Amino acid sequence: MALDGCGLVCKYILFIFNLIFALVGFAFLGIGLWLRFSNGTRGIFEIEALNSSVFVTAVTVLIALGSVMLIVVVFGDYGACNEKRCALQVFSVLLTILTVAEVAVGVIGYSNKDAVGLNIVEFYTSMYTLYVTSGGDPVIGATLTFVQSMLHCCGVTGIPLVELAKHTCPKPDGIWEQIKMDSCPGVIISVFDSKAELVMGIFVGTGVLLFIALICSIILNRTLRLSNSPAQYIILTQSTSVLANPIPQHGLVSTSYPVVSTSYANPDLVVSTSYPYQDPVVFTPLSAANIPMA
Repeated sequence: MALDGCGLVCKYILFIFNLIFALVGFAFLGIGLWLRFSNGTRGIFEIEALNSSVFVTAVTVLIALGSVMLIVVVFGDYGACNEKRCALQVFSVLLTILTVAEVAVGVIGYSNKDAVGLNIVEFYTSMYTLYVTSGGDPVIGATLTFVQSMLHCCGVTGIPLVELAKHTCPKPDGIWEQIKMDSCPGVIISVFDSKAELVMGIFVGTGVLLFIALICSIILNRTLRLSNSPAQYIILTQSTSVLANPIPQHGLVSTSYPVVSTSYANPDLVVSTSYPYQDPVVFTPLSAANIPMA
Protein backbone atom coordinates (compact mmCIF):
# COMPACT_ATOMS: atom_id res chain seq x y z
CA MET A 1 0.00 0.00 0.00
CA ALA A 2 1.28 3.44 -0.94
CA LEU A 3 2.28 5.70 1.93
CA ASP A 4 2.90 9.42 1.90
CA GLY A 5 3.80 12.15 4.32
CA CYS A 6 4.83 11.13 7.83
CA GLY A 7 4.14 7.45 7.18
CA LEU A 8 6.68 7.27 4.35
CA VAL A 9 9.29 9.24 6.33
CA CYS A 10 8.85 6.99 9.37
CA LYS A 11 9.16 3.90 7.19
CA TYR A 12 12.58 4.98 5.90
CA ILE A 13 13.70 6.08 9.38
CA LEU A 14 12.80 2.65 10.78
CA PHE A 15 14.67 0.94 7.95
CA ILE A 16 17.87 2.94 8.64
CA PHE A 17 17.48 2.48 12.40
CA ASN A 18 17.07 -1.29 12.09
CA LEU A 19 20.12 -1.46 9.83
CA ILE A 20 22.27 0.31 12.45
CA PHE A 21 20.64 -1.71 15.22
CA ALA A 22 21.46 -4.95 13.42
CA LEU A 23 25.14 -4.00 13.11
CA VAL A 24 25.34 -3.14 16.82
CA GLY A 25 23.52 -6.35 17.74
CA PHE A 26 25.90 -8.46 15.68
CA ALA A 27 28.85 -6.64 17.30
CA PHE A 28 27.57 -7.27 20.84
CA LEU A 29 26.79 -10.90 20.10
CA GLY A 30 30.15 -11.46 18.40
CA ILE A 31 32.14 -9.88 21.22
CA GLY A 32 30.20 -11.81 23.83
CA LEU A 33 30.65 -15.14 22.06
CA TRP A 34 34.34 -14.43 21.50
CA LEU A 35 34.90 -13.64 25.18
CA ARG A 36 32.90 -16.71 26.15
CA PHE A 37 34.66 -19.24 23.93
CA SER A 38 38.12 -17.76 23.22
CA ASN A 39 41.14 -19.58 24.56
CA GLY A 40 42.13 -16.64 26.75
CA THR A 41 38.85 -16.20 28.63
CA ARG A 42 36.97 -19.47 28.25
CA GLY A 43 38.55 -20.87 31.41
CA ILE A 44 36.93 -18.18 33.58
CA PHE A 45 33.53 -19.79 33.06
CA GLU A 46 34.94 -23.15 34.11
CA ILE A 47 36.17 -21.86 37.50
CA GLU A 48 33.41 -22.07 40.08
CA ALA A 49 34.86 -19.29 42.23
CA LEU A 50 34.51 -16.79 39.34
CA ASN A 51 31.06 -17.79 38.08
CA SER A 52 29.43 -14.84 39.85
CA SER A 53 32.09 -12.32 38.88
CA VAL A 54 31.49 -9.06 37.03
CA PHE A 55 33.27 -10.37 33.95
CA VAL A 56 31.02 -13.42 33.62
CA THR A 57 27.94 -11.26 34.16
CA ALA A 58 29.09 -8.71 31.56
CA VAL A 59 29.76 -11.40 28.94
CA THR A 60 26.37 -12.98 29.59
CA VAL A 61 24.68 -9.58 29.24
CA LEU A 62 26.48 -8.95 25.94
CA ILE A 63 25.30 -12.24 24.48
CA ALA A 64 21.72 -11.77 25.71
CA LEU A 65 21.56 -8.13 24.60
CA GLY A 66 22.90 -8.91 21.13
CA SER A 67 20.36 -11.71 20.69
CA VAL A 68 17.45 -9.52 21.82
CA MET A 69 18.53 -6.68 19.52
CA LEU A 70 18.58 -9.01 16.51
CA ILE A 71 15.10 -10.29 17.38
CA VAL A 72 13.85 -6.69 17.60
CA VAL A 73 15.43 -5.94 14.21
CA VAL A 74 13.62 -8.88 12.59
CA PHE A 75 10.21 -7.62 13.73
CA GLY A 76 11.05 -4.02 12.90
CA ASP A 77 12.29 -4.66 9.37
CA TYR A 78 9.47 -7.06 8.55
CA GLY A 79 6.82 -4.67 9.85
CA ALA A 80 8.26 -1.56 8.19
CA CYS A 81 9.18 -3.04 4.80
CA ASN A 82 6.02 -5.14 4.42
CA GLU A 83 3.74 -2.69 6.25
CA LYS A 84 2.50 -5.29 8.74
CA ARG A 85 0.76 -3.78 11.75
CA CYS A 86 1.08 -6.90 13.92
CA ALA A 87 4.86 -7.00 13.50
CA LEU A 88 5.09 -3.26 14.21
CA GLN A 89 3.11 -3.71 17.42
CA VAL A 90 5.45 -6.45 18.62
CA PHE A 91 8.41 -4.27 17.60
CA SER A 92 7.03 -1.35 19.61
CA VAL A 93 6.55 -3.49 22.74
CA LEU A 94 10.06 -4.97 22.53
CA LEU A 95 11.56 -1.55 21.81
CA THR A 96 9.80 -0.05 24.84
CA ILE A 97 11.17 -2.77 27.12
CA LEU A 98 14.65 -2.39 25.64
CA THR A 99 14.58 1.40 26.02
CA VAL A 100 13.51 1.27 29.67
CA ALA A 101 16.09 -1.41 30.48
CA GLU A 102 18.90 0.43 28.67
CA VAL A 103 18.21 3.76 30.40
CA ALA A 104 17.85 2.04 33.79
CA VAL A 105 21.16 0.21 33.43
CA GLY A 106 22.94 3.38 32.35
CA VAL A 107 21.58 5.47 35.22
CA ILE A 108 22.22 2.79 37.83
CA GLY A 109 25.73 2.10 36.52
CA TYR A 110 26.67 5.79 36.48
CA SER A 111 25.23 6.51 39.91
CA ASN A 112 27.16 3.53 41.35
CA LYS A 113 30.30 3.90 39.28
CA ASP A 114 32.57 3.62 42.31
CA ALA A 115 30.98 0.33 43.35
CA VAL A 116 31.15 -1.02 39.80
CA GLY A 117 34.83 -0.09 39.55
CA LEU A 118 35.56 -1.81 42.85
CA ASN A 119 33.72 -4.93 41.67
CA ILE A 120 35.90 -5.06 38.56
CA VAL A 121 39.01 -4.66 40.71
CA GLU A 122 37.72 -7.41 43.00
CA PHE A 123 37.26 -9.70 40.01
CA TYR A 124 40.81 -9.07 38.84
CA THR A 125 42.24 -9.59 42.33
CA SER A 126 40.34 -12.87 42.76
CA MET A 127 41.62 -14.14 39.44
CA TYR A 128 45.19 -13.06 40.30
CA THR A 129 44.99 -14.79 43.70
CA LEU A 130 43.69 -17.99 42.14
CA TYR A 131 46.55 -17.95 39.67
CA VAL A 132 49.18 -17.54 42.38
CA THR A 133 47.69 -20.08 44.78
CA SER A 134 46.98 -22.68 42.10
CA GLY A 135 50.60 -22.83 41.09
CA GLY A 136 50.18 -21.05 37.77
CA ASP A 137 47.01 -22.40 36.16
CA PRO A 138 47.49 -21.94 32.39
CA VAL A 139 43.88 -20.93 31.76
CA ILE A 140 43.95 -18.18 34.40
CA GLY A 141 47.43 -17.20 33.23
CA ALA A 142 46.16 -16.71 29.67
CA THR A 143 43.29 -14.61 30.99
CA LEU A 144 45.64 -12.44 33.09
CA THR A 145 47.88 -11.95 30.07
CA PHE A 146 44.91 -10.87 27.98
CA VAL A 147 43.61 -8.36 30.56
CA GLN A 148 47.04 -6.91 31.40
CA SER A 149 48.00 -6.54 27.74
CA MET A 150 44.73 -4.73 27.02
CA LEU A 151 45.19 -2.33 29.97
CA HIS A 152 49.04 -2.26 29.77
CA CYS A 153 49.55 -2.95 33.46
CA CYS A 154 51.48 -5.48 35.53
CA GLY A 155 49.90 -7.44 38.37
CA VAL A 156 48.86 -5.94 41.70
CA THR A 157 52.20 -4.28 42.43
CA GLY A 158 53.40 -3.02 39.06
CA ILE A 159 57.03 -3.86 39.91
CA PRO A 160 58.35 -6.61 37.63
CA LEU A 161 61.22 -7.49 39.96
CA VAL A 162 58.94 -8.55 42.84
CA GLU A 163 55.82 -9.43 40.88
CA LEU A 164 54.67 -13.04 41.43
CA ALA A 165 53.02 -13.20 38.00
CA LYS A 166 55.50 -11.07 36.09
CA HIS A 167 55.55 -13.42 33.07
CA THR A 168 51.91 -12.46 32.45
CA CYS A 169 52.82 -8.77 32.23
CA PRO A 170 53.13 -7.03 28.85
CA LYS A 171 56.45 -5.97 27.41
CA PRO A 172 57.62 -2.74 29.07
CA ASP A 173 57.89 0.44 27.01
CA GLY A 174 61.08 2.30 27.88
CA ILE A 175 63.63 2.01 30.66
CA TRP A 176 61.36 3.27 33.44
CA GLU A 177 58.70 0.61 32.85
CA GLN A 178 61.34 -2.08 33.31
CA ILE A 179 61.56 -0.89 36.91
CA LYS A 180 58.00 0.22 37.62
CA MET A 181 54.79 -0.25 35.65
CA ASP A 182 51.25 0.73 36.55
CA SER A 183 49.44 -1.74 38.76
CA CYS A 184 46.28 -3.25 37.26
CA PRO A 185 43.87 -2.33 40.12
CA GLY A 186 44.91 1.33 39.89
CA VAL A 187 44.59 1.33 36.09
CA ILE A 188 41.14 -0.27 36.25
CA ILE A 189 39.86 2.37 38.69
CA SER A 190 41.42 5.20 36.68
CA VAL A 191 40.05 4.00 33.34
CA PHE A 192 36.59 3.39 34.74
CA ASP A 193 36.41 6.82 36.38
CA SER A 194 37.68 8.65 33.31
CA LYS A 195 35.34 6.81 30.94
CA ALA A 196 32.23 6.91 33.13
CA GLU A 197 30.86 10.08 31.50
CA LEU A 198 31.54 8.70 28.03
CA VAL A 199 29.76 5.47 28.87
CA MET A 200 26.81 7.40 30.29
CA GLY A 201 26.67 9.54 27.15
CA ILE A 202 26.57 6.42 25.00
CA PHE A 203 23.69 5.07 27.07
CA VAL A 204 21.77 8.35 26.84
CA GLY A 205 22.36 8.67 23.09
CA THR A 206 21.24 5.11 22.51
CA GLY A 207 18.13 5.76 24.59
CA VAL A 208 17.26 8.81 22.46
CA LEU A 209 17.63 6.79 19.25
CA LEU A 210 15.44 4.04 20.67
CA PHE A 211 12.79 6.59 21.64
CA ILE A 212 12.78 8.14 18.14
CA ALA A 213 12.40 4.71 16.59
CA LEU A 214 9.52 3.97 18.98
CA ILE A 215 7.70 7.18 17.99
CA CYS A 216 8.18 6.40 14.28
CA SER A 217 6.84 2.89 14.81
CA ILE A 218 3.72 4.24 16.52
CA ILE A 219 3.13 6.83 13.76
CA LEU A 220 3.59 4.24 10.99
CA ASN A 221 1.27 1.81 12.76
CA ARG A 222 -1.41 4.49 13.07
CA THR A 223 -1.01 5.49 9.40
CA LEU A 224 -1.45 1.88 8.29
CA ARG A 225 -4.52 1.52 10.49
CA LEU A 226 -6.15 4.57 8.90
CA SER A 227 -5.16 3.45 5.39
CA ASN A 228 -6.67 0.01 5.93
CA SER A 229 -10.14 1.43 6.77
CA PRO A 230 -12.75 -0.33 4.55
CA ALA A 231 -13.84 1.68 1.50
CA GLN A 232 -17.42 0.31 1.77
CA TYR A 233 -18.05 2.66 4.67
CA ILE A 234 -17.49 5.70 2.46
CA ILE A 235 -19.74 4.37 -0.31
CA LEU A 236 -22.58 3.63 2.08
CA THR A 237 -22.31 7.08 3.60
CA GLN A 238 -22.57 8.76 0.21
CA SER A 239 -25.51 6.60 -0.82
CA THR A 240 -27.31 7.37 2.43
CA SER A 241 -26.89 11.10 1.88
CA VAL A 242 -28.41 10.79 -1.60
CA LEU A 243 -31.39 8.80 -0.32
CA ALA A 244 -31.94 11.24 2.54
CA ASN A 245 -32.21 14.16 0.09
CA PRO A 246 -34.10 12.86 -2.94
CA ILE A 247 -33.98 14.89 -6.10
CA PRO A 248 -37.31 16.21 -7.39
CA GLN A 249 -38.72 14.09 -10.18
CA HIS A 250 -40.09 16.91 -12.37
CA GLY A 251 -38.09 19.22 -14.53
CA LEU A 252 -34.71 18.85 -16.12
CA VAL A 253 -32.09 17.36 -13.80
CA SER A 254 -28.34 17.42 -14.39
CA THR A 255 -26.67 14.27 -13.06
CA SER A 256 -23.39 12.47 -13.53
CA TYR A 257 -25.13 9.42 -14.92
CA PRO A 258 -24.96 8.72 -18.66
CA VAL A 259 -27.86 9.72 -20.84
CA VAL A 260 -29.67 6.73 -22.28
CA SER A 261 -31.60 7.16 -25.50
CA THR A 262 -34.38 4.69 -26.27
CA SER A 263 -35.95 4.37 -29.72
CA TYR A 264 -39.49 3.05 -29.98
CA ALA A 265 -41.27 1.44 -32.86
CA ASN A 266 -42.59 4.74 -34.11
CA PRO A 267 -39.69 6.28 -36.07
CA ASP A 268 -41.11 9.76 -35.52
CA LEU A 269 -40.97 9.40 -31.75
CA VAL A 270 -37.67 9.51 -29.89
CA VAL A 271 -37.57 9.36 -26.11
CA SER A 272 -34.48 10.61 -24.30
CA THR A 273 -34.27 9.65 -20.63
CA SER A 274 -31.76 10.94 -18.08
CA TYR A 275 -31.32 8.70 -15.04
CA PRO A 276 -32.08 8.52 -12.22
CA TYR A 277 -34.73 11.22 -11.62
CA GLN A 278 -36.02 12.74 -14.87
CA ASP A 279 -39.27 12.27 -16.75
CA PRO A 280 -38.99 11.30 -20.37
CA VAL A 281 -38.96 14.17 -22.83
CA VAL A 282 -40.66 13.62 -26.19
CA PHE A 283 -39.22 15.20 -29.29
CA THR A 284 -41.36 15.37 -32.42
CA PRO A 285 -39.57 15.98 -35.71
CA LEU A 286 -40.61 19.04 -37.69
CA SER A 287 -42.60 18.61 -40.86
CA ALA A 288 -43.87 20.98 -43.51
CA ALA A 289 -47.38 20.93 -41.98
CA ASN A 290 -46.08 22.16 -38.64
CA ILE A 291 -44.18 25.14 -40.08
CA PRO A 292 -46.27 28.34 -39.82
CA MET A 293 -46.75 30.23 -43.09
CA ALA A 294 -45.60 33.82 -43.21
